[in-house]
Amino acid sequence: MKNTALSHVHEDLGAKMVPFAGYNMPVQYEGVNVEHETVRNGVGVFDVSHMGEFLISGPKALDLIQKVTSNDASKLTIGRAQYSCFPNETGGIVDDLIVYKIKEEQYLLVVNASNIAKDWAHIEKYNKDFGAEMRNISDDYSLLAIQGPKAVEAMQSLTDVDLSAIKFYHFEVGPFAGIEHVIISATGYTGSGGFEIYCKNSEVEQVWKKVFEAGEPYGIKPIGLAARDTLRLEMGYCLYGNDIDDTTSPLEAGLGWITKFTKDFVNSEALAKQKEEGVTRKLVAFELTERGIPRKDYIIVDSNGNEIGKVTSGTMSPSMKKAIGLGYVKKEFAAEGSDIAVQIRNKNIAAKVVKLPFYKS
Repeated sequence: MKNTALSHVHEDLGAKMVPFAGYNMPVQYEGVNVEHETVRNGVGVFDVSHMGEFLISGPKALDLIQKVTSNDASKLTIGRAQYSCFPNETGGIVDDLIVYKIKEEQYLLVVNASNIAKDWAHIEKYNKDFGAEMRNISDDYSLLAIQGPKAVEAMQSLTDVDLSAIKFYHFEVGPFAGIEHVIISATGYTGSGGFEIYCKNSEVEQVWKKVFEAGEPYGIKPIGLAARDTLRLEMGYCLYGNDIDDTTSPLEAGLGWITKFTKDFVNSEALAKQKEEGVTRKLVAFELTERGIPRKDYIIVDSNGNEIGKVTSGTMSPSMKKAIGLGYVKKEFAAEGSDIAVQIRNKNIAAKVVKLPFYKS
C-alpha cells in the first residue's frame, strides 16, 4: 500500500486511515457530519494526492487528447480546465478526468487514483498513431483541495495571485505558501467553492503547514474522504466505480454535455447512434420520502414492485437531513417527479426522482 507525502501527518492528527485505491488515506478525523459542515460553511482541506497526473506534450498532444477524450479540448486556452471522460470501445467509460491546458502543446490530465495504470495503458494504445510525449508524474506530485466559502479569504495571504479572480474551471500558475510555480486551480468537487493546489511531494508538507497557519482564524480543519463523498453526492457529481464505469455510457450517465460529436473520438460513431436512437436507462437523482438510507447496489422498483434499476450512490445528506441517492432506472421512470421505491431490508421505501443538485447554497 502506498502512502502520500502527508500520510504521517494525518496519522499524527488522529485520522482514521483506510486503504483506498491502493493508498493509505484519511477517511475521517472528527466525523463525517462535522467535516461536511466545515466545508459547507467555512474551510476545510483534503489531501487528494492519490489522484493521477499525466503530462501530454508535443505537436500532436492535442490530437491525441481529442481522440481519447469525449469533450472538445480544442476549446481550451492556457489557464483553462475541462471536465471530460475517456470512452471505451464498448460504449462504457474508462475513467472521468480533468484536462488542463498548461501551455501551447502541453496538457495535464488528472485521473482517478484507482485507474492510473488502466488510463495510462488506454492512452498509450492510441498514442501509437500520434507519437505525443507522455509522462506519468503521479508519484511525484501532491494535491490539496482547499474547499469552502471561506477558502479564498483564508488563503489570500499565501499568494500574490488574486484568488477571487480565478473562475470555476480556470487555473493560475504562481507562488503559493513560499513555493514557486504552483498550480492553483478552481476545479473543486464539493460545490462550496475553493481551489486545488498541485505541488511536488517535497513541497507539500510546507504548503500544508502554512495553509493551516493562514486558515486558523477561519476555523480551518483537515477533512477526510468520507465527507468528500457526501459533499460530491449532494451536488450530484459522478464517482467513478459507483455512478460511472466500464459499462455505463456517458449519455446514460447524463454526461452528454461533455460528449462532443463535432470531432472523431474513441467509439464516437456508436455513441452518436445511441444519442440518435435514445438510451434505454438513465442515471437519476432521487430523495426518499419515507425513512431509510439508500446504499450502492440496492434495487430500485416501480410502484408495483417490479425491478427497474439499481442505486449507484446513496447517503443521508448532512446538509439537508434527507436520504438522497443516484441510480440507473429504465428511461420511462427517469422524468423529474417520477415515483419510485428503493428496496431496503425487504421493504419498498418510497422515493421521488428530483432535479440536481440536491444541495442549493
